[in-house]
Amino acid sequence: MIHSEIVNVTPDVMSGTPVFAGTRVPVQTLLDYLKAGESIDDFLEGFPTVKRKQVIAFLEAAEAQIVKLVA
Repeated sequence: MIHSEIVNVTPDVMSGTPVFAGTRVPVQTLLDYLKAGESIDDFLEGFPTVKRKQVIAFLEAAEAQIVKLVA
């Protein structure tokens, strides 16, 4: 999945807040759900415009960045 299919940042959508592509759902909302102990399924149930493949791709990209930082 290419970056533009996962997350978009544009000034006219949520004032430039990173959102899942094709939605107005901030990626921070997913992180807040996960930090609160909620599951990916809980998040997707609450935000049906976000696709599971977007969530997984976002988490995989975040993981890759963290690994680069510590490697």
